[in-house]
Amino acid sequence: MEPSKEKIALFIDADNAPAARIDFVLSELARYGVVNIRRAYGNWKSPNLKSWEEVLHDNAIQPIQQFDLIKGKNATDMALAIDVMDILYTRNIDILSLVSSDCDFTPLVTRVLADGKSVIGFGQRKTPAPFVNSCSRFLYLDEAPAADNDVKSSAKPSGNLKRDARLITLLRNAIEAEEEEDGWANLSRVGAHISNQTSFDPRNYGCKKLSDLFAAIDLFEMKKDGMVHQVRDRKRSRDRK
Repeated sequence: MEPSKEKIALFIDADNAPAARIDFVLSELARYGVVNIRRAYGNWKSPNLKSWEEVLHDNAIQPIQQFDLIKGKNATDMALAIDVMDILYTRNIDILSLVSSDCDFTPLVTRVLADGKSVIGFGQRKTPAPFVNSCSRFLYLDEAPAADNDVKSSAKPSGNLKRDARLITLLRNAIEAEEEEDGWANLSRVGAHISNQTSFDPRNYGCKKLSDLFAAIDLFEMKKDGMVHQVRDRKRSRDRK
C-alpha cells in the first residue's frame, strides 16, 4: 500500500501543550501524510518552555518567538492564528494540526474547515468541548505515551463508559443510521458515520479500536461475519421482539 502523500502543517501552542507527548503527535500525523511545516509558538525566554526547548531540534520544529507584550494578553494565540491563515493561502496543505488546549482557537478551526481542509487537534482533557468538537479529529494527550520509552500508557476502558450519555447516544444513533433490517450494522460504516458527524477517536476512551469500545460496553452486541465486523444495539434488538 502506497503511503499517504497528504501535506500537513503542524502548529503548536507551546504554552498550552505538553512537550513530553510530541513523539505521539508526530507518530499519529505520520498516518495521514508528511508534516512539511512544524512550528511551535511561545515566549522562549520563559523558563516554562524549557521542556519544549529540549525537543525542538530533535524533531525539526521551528520555534517562533512571541514576547509577552502585555501581561494577561496572549499574543502567542494571535501570532499563531495569523501564520495559519498565511499558510492557508500561500502554501498547498491538506491538513492542519493544532496542538493546544486553548478554546480560543475554535474560530480558527472552523475557518480552516470552511476552506476544505481537515483539522487534527491534540490537547489535554481540560480542553473545552467547543474546540474538541470543531476539529475533524481530536486526540487527548493525557494518557498518550510520553517521549520517555519507559513511560507506559495507562489508558484503559472505563467501567463507567455506559454512563456517558453523549457517547452512548452518538454510538446508538450511528448504528441506527447504518443498520440492516435485522438490526446489525457494518462496523466500518458506523465508524465512518461517527467521523462525519463529530470529532471522535476510541483511544480517547481507553480503547485501541472502535470494536474494542463497543465490546467494552455491555449495551451492544458484536459478531464477525467473515472478515466484516458487525455491531448491534441490544436495546433496539429487544424492542424488535
